[in-house]
Amino acid sequence: QVQLVESGGGLVQPGGSLRLSCAASGNIFSLNTMGWYRQAPGKQRELVASITSGSSANYADSVKGRFTISRDNAKNTVYLQMNSLKPEDTAVYYCRAAVQTMTSRFLERWGQGTLVTVSS
Repeated sequence: QVQLVESGGGLVQPGGSLRLSCAASGNIFSLNTMGWYRQAPGKQRELVASITSGSSANYADSVKGRFTISRDNAKNTVYLQMNSLKPEDTAVYYCRAAVQTMTSRFLERWGQGTLVTVSS
């Protein structure tokens, strides 16, 4: 089994910052591309940022220059540093990982989500 556990969400004022973390555990040989997605009420889930195993990052236009994705391969953890937050960033944020297991299976796993609310 492979699990992803997110943390770091909460309530923040516009212009503020939050840092999300997502730790993977279980039957892991390697983690390939990892990403953060978000889903606002009444909207479809969308990609926020992704990062390859070689730390090449990709961002949605709406967060470029404000959010930074990073990873610590030794800790099987991916981070999302969110600065200059706006009310429209309010959403449930989900972590996703492409996993190769010790038995050479390739899986996609999602975390349970963490709520980010940007409001004054």
